[in-house]
Amino acid sequence: MMRLITFLLALMLAVPALAQDTDPILASTQALDQAATEYQAIDAALNGRAGASQAQALKDRAAAVKQTANDQVEALQTQLQLVDARVAQLGPVTPGVVEAPDIQAQRKLLAQQRSTVDSAIKRGKLLATEADQLNTEIAQNQADAFSEQMSQRVASPLSGQFWGPLIRSVPRDSRRFSGFLSAEAHAILQGMKSGGMPAAVLGLLVAFVLIGPARLSLRAAGRRYVIERVPGSRIRRSTLALWLAVVGTLLPTLAVAAALAGLRAGDMLAPAWDQQSSRFQMASMIAALIFALGGALLQRRQPSWRLISISDDSAHRLRPLTFAAAAVTMVCTLMIVVRDGMGASGPLQAAVDAATALIYIALVMGILVSGARARSHAHSVRAQSGQSEAEESGEQSVMAFLSLAAWGVLILSVISLLSGYIVFALFLTRFMVWTALVASALYLLLIAVDDICNTIFDREGRLADTFSQGFGIRRSLIDQFGVALSAVLRVLLILLAIGMVSRPFGSNVSSIFDQLGQIAQGVTIGSVTISPGAILRALAVLAVGLFMVRGLQRWLTGRYLPATDLDSGAQNSIAMVVRYTGLILVVLWTFASLGIGVERIALLLSALSVGIGFGLQAITQNFVSGLILLAERPVKIGDWVKIGDQEGDVKRISVRATEIQIADRSTLIVPNSELITKSIVNKTLADPLGRIQLQFSVPLGSDVEQVRSIVMAIYADQSAVLDDPKPSLFIDKIADGRVNFNGFAFVSSPRLVYGTRSEIWFNLLSQLPAAGIELGSTPQQVQWIGSPSGEAGPHPEDNV
Repeated sequence: MMRLITFLLALMLAVPALAQDTDPILASTQALDQAATEYQAIDAALNGRAGASQAQALKDRAAAVKQTANDQVEALQTQLQLVDARVAQLGPVTPGVVEAPDIQAQRKLLAQQRSTVDSAIKRGKLLATEADQLNTEIAQNQADAFSEQMSQRVASPLSGQFWGPLIRSVPRDSRRFSGFLSAEAHAILQGMKSGGMPAAVLGLLVAFVLIGPARLSLRAAGRRYVIERVPGSRIRRSTLALWLAVVGTLLPTLAVAAALAGLRAGDMLAPAWDQQSSRFQMASMIAALIFALGGALLQRRQPSWRLISISDDSAHRLRPLTFAAAAVTMVCTLMIVVRDGMGASGPLQAAVDAATALIYIALVMGILVSGARARSHAHSVRAQSGQSEAEESGEQSVMAFLSLAAWGVLILSVISLLSGYIVFALFLTRFMVWTALVASALYLLLIAVDDICNTIFDREGRLADTFSQGFGIRRSLIDQFGVALSAVLRVLLILLAIGMVSRPFGSNVSSIFDQLGQIAQGVTIGSVTISPGAILRALAVLAVGLFMVRGLQRWLTGRYLPATDLDSGAQNSIAMVVRYTGLILVVLWTFASLGIGVERIALLLSALSVGIGFGLQAITQNFVSGLILLAERPVKIGDWVKIGDQEGDVKRISVRATEIQIADRSTLIVPNSELITKSIVNKTLADPLGRIQLQFSVPLGSDVEQVRSIVMAIYADQSAVLDDPKPSLFIDKIADGRVNFNGFAFVSSPRLVYGTRSEIWFNLLSQLPAAGIELGSTPQQVQWIGSPSGEAGPHPEDNV
């Protein structure tokens, strides 16, 4: 047992060693050789005529060759950097000095490796370019084949040249049709004899359950869930419509797949029928989608759940046409499947195409006529209600324009059919039906995606509560994310719809996403490659960095700084400096994640220095002034300042401007440069005390000691009056038979001066007359230290 364990451990240790012995340069070179061989095989296969499926397979192989070449080039560039680093470690060759033989051999080996890697990189880039060109050539061949097919012309169905060959080929086509049916009948009989009947019956039973009870149960369950759980807004209608469309499309498609699987399992499907089964299954899915979308959007029985703004009469008129469209899709597909499966003659193929085109023309004409009647009915309703034609909505105008364009295409298809361009006429009619189907599905998906994103990321929703309470993220940011996500998803849906509609013209979904993939690989600007992945990575870095800066600032302002002895102004200065320093570091980190180093940022800033000096001079000046204010603190938060004829409390200092709350509770925003370059009065910078000055007079002969006692007692009764400096009362002068007094008292803040002085005056005006002393007026003034004399206007305590 120990030997076995020892052997296994040795094997486990040997595997990494063997993996390390593999030369990455050799592995990349061999991968490029295999890709080049694959490219030559694709190029050789392209020489012959290839069908649509074969051409798509060749395109996929060419795209794989291109991806392999790009991956190997990236790996080889890494190896080239390693070789260059080893060469740099050896240093340059010193002239006149003979190096040691091992150093010379190492230099020679590195030079050979570098040459090999460099040539392999060039070969890989060339191979990627050739594969891309080959992919473009295949796509062009597909477009040319489509154009050639559309330009084919046969005899007009109105001429005898069309019907003569068809009649003559009837016996031969009849035998082929009989053989096609006989082959399937024989397959069914053989399957029954070999015991395949249970599998076929089981498949049919599963199909019946899926298309019947299961579909109805899921529809009812979805309706109950939407009513009970989904908020009562448009999302309830859009979610239900989307659910009905998905259930109505998916279950019939699965039912057809189950039925076909049962027939295959029972060996009851002839080879010719089995080859066409995938087309029949695709047609059944499209027919189910038409039927389900019609029911989901029209909601004929429940108008309150209807998404599109049409009348009940219009919904009742259009609903039967969805049945007709689904039936036409199935019937026409069956006709083409039987034609191709039986190997019909050329005249019969043209006749089937003409009949299919005629059926689609009738369908489109019925839809357009019903739409015109619905618009006419809506117009008459508006006329009866007194609305003018000017009140017709923009949606109705768009529908009228689309209807006119559809009539034009329909007329063109009729003319093409009668002229012998049957394939082109069939394409036009099927293209109109396909475009209408894609547009209907897109309309439903756009509404559903928008409603779902806005509901999930609603600022008042549960997700917003979780992120806001758990991580401190603002609710508005969550709401904005929902709107942005909805926009991105809707753009992707529109691109997908464009790819689906333009598929017959040589462009399809894969080609569009191939182009998006090329964009996703990045756009190179100079030596910097910017790709969507790098942008997403930079956004993630930015989000993490901002979260860290915000967390640090909240910790400083909420925990650390309050525990210090610093005043509020100093705490704000430290918090602001830390915040903007963190923001600068986050921005540098974000640029670094994009591949933009500090040296490139410095180069960019030096290039923009002239523009910053002229165009952003004021902003730069305010920014520098803000840094000076935060550092020197001539003005800090809580100071009472006067600028011009405005004064108030400093509430906030940022790097661009300072906010001052004035007496009427409004906010005065002052650029920081104004606080640095102009004179301001800071009333609380050095000494925040406020001084009250009282001037009054009494008649000559009054008891001045009693007057002083009363005044000093009034000072003592005021809690706002400070004991140090002590209040005082002086006889200023004696004039005109009166004694003029001048008194002073101090309070802790200039904001308390106005209210305290008022209380002193109230007491003085009541106590002096009560003592029999006449109180006379003299020019009086109340001074605030650091401010001009006189006090008029706003209440200073309003600034507290």
